[in-house]
Amino acid sequence: MSQLGIILQARTGSTRMPEKVIRPFFNEKSILDLLIEKVQKLGVPAVLATTVNPSDDRICELADRHDFPVFRGSENDVLDRFIQGAREHKFDKIIRVCADNPFLDFAGMKTLITEFEKSEADYLSFQLAGNRPSILTHFGFWTEAVRLDALEKAQQLTNEKLYHEHVTNFIYGNPEIFNVQFIQADPLVFSRTDIRMTLDTPEDFQVQQQIFATISKENPNFGIPEIVNWLDCRPEILKIMKNEILKNQK
Repeated sequence: MSQLGIILQARTGSTRMPEKVIRPFFNEKSILDLLIEKVQKLGVPAVLATTVNPSDDRICELADRHDFPVFRGSENDVLDRFIQGAREHKFDKIIRVCADNPFLDFAGMKTLITEFEKSEADYLSFQLAGNRPSILTHFGFWTEAVRLDALEKAQQLTNEKLYHEHVTNFIYGNPEIFNVQFIQADPLVFSRTDIRMTLDTPEDFQVQQQIFATISKENPNFGIPEIVNWLDCRPEILKIMKNEILKNQK
């Protein structure tokens, strides 16, 4: 019987904003604190995959405070880090969560888990207009799902640095080799190109911290509809997001 598990990917060594995942973000909690709490609510086996770099000791300490398992692997070969972490925890189906997405949609995670558990896909994620996988957008709302044997196959087929730094890129980019499937994203955002809720830069951090605090007061269990409605009432925020999208092309 296959074992599905969540691997939460985090490190402190971001180029554009180091330590962004462990800085205070909301109510003295970091983004990583918030994501661990969200993942734990799903009731699915999970592990945090970080690096062997001593600078990531603080990530391990944070995870320990939540009694959240940790796997430490290669800093630059993230593909290998996922493979080794999945093997150690006996996951053959993986939900990949990136720690730079504080607005990760809980309902979307549940949908992805449900669909992947009954799917034969090697890779499953949400899809936006233009047949774009959600990982290639700026939304930051969704996770992606992949089989361990697909990751192992990708590792065997390519030594290219890009594909070892970006875990699933080779898989969804080669649908003739892998069984790649998609779930259509929420119609509210399917064709939008002006929303950026993934967090890479100090500018992102400042804007998203404000958004998270404000929306949380209105509705602690907010989701995509509440975020979109809030943004559509604040064109000045959308303008900032558009500028960051232009500066940080995927």
